[in-house]
Amino acid sequence: MSQNSAADVGDHLRTTIAELNRKLRAHSSVMDLTRSQSAVISSLDRLGPTSTADLARAHGMRQQSMAAIVSALTDAGVVAGSPDPSDRRRILLDLTESARSELTVGRLERADWLAHAITEALRPDEVERLAEAVHLLQRVAEQP
Repeated sequence: MSQNSAADVGDHLRTTIAELNRKLRAHSSVMDLTRSQSAVISSLDRLGPTSTADLARAHGMRQQSMAAIVSALTDAGVVAGSPDPSDRRRILLDLTESARSELTVGRLERADWLAHAITEALRPDEVERLAEAVHLLQRVAEQP
């Protein structure tokens, strides 16, 4: 039995996750977005209403760069702004209802494809092993 180094496993894992992500994106008919736009949408979905400045900080970029991303998303009808109830000078951004619906549809499409792919590619005992591996990956993902 060969002994794999953590570096070898990490490199193989990274390329496999990248390929899996490509296939998941290909099996979803939802919004054609850049990576930056997708990251902002994910943040708004997770955090709820947020300012452009807070989004910029969360993504480690300048506020002007974030404003350009937000502007494109606003023009596409994905993001809308409204006054902050505690400080009416400040605008909070949030996903539109149609964007939330599209996100839900996209998640369901990707989940369906992934479940089908797992069923087609793996035997029941391998599905169990994959479930154990997912638990291990969660522990890795929790590392700072």
